[in-house]
Amino acid sequence: MKFLISLFFILNIVNAANVEVVADKFFADEKKQISVFSGSVVVTKQSDRLKADEVTINFDAKKQPLKYIAVGNAKVDMIINEKKYFASADKMIYDPIKDQYELIGNAFLHELITDKKVYGDKIFVNQLTGRYEVDSKGSEPVKFIFKVEDKKQ
Repeated sequence: MKFLISLFFILNIVNAANVEVVADKFFADEKKQISVFSGSVVVTKQSDRLKADEVTINFDAKKQPLKYIAVGNAKVDMIINEKKYFASADKMIYDPIKDQYELIGNAFLHELITDKKVYGDKIFVNQLTGRYEVDSKGSEPVKFIFKVEDKKQ
């Protein structure tokens, strides 16, 4: 039977939001100020939904989240400038203060309405500014795929 855990926090004074975490297992270390969720983890904050095999949340001294680290089948549905995106990577790091995702390893970002797709080794996505940056290491280049209308008569 699935073990359900729901946590609610205030992310910051300006952008207060409920965060719900559902997982099969939960571990917390008060001294290290971390919580580790494992097994079919789903983290929901407003319209964003992060899924992974394991999510570690690092907290500050006031119990506010500083960083979310998702590994194993990491995927996220998110909104950037009122557009829906899907992203996946081997590892994702979310910084709630900067409202920024870092996608690491086999990184993929897909803007769903226009079908724009970006592939790379590392993708930075800032939800506040709508900017994203793609980097590629090794032999694989950065790849950007988009549709162009054919204006032929």
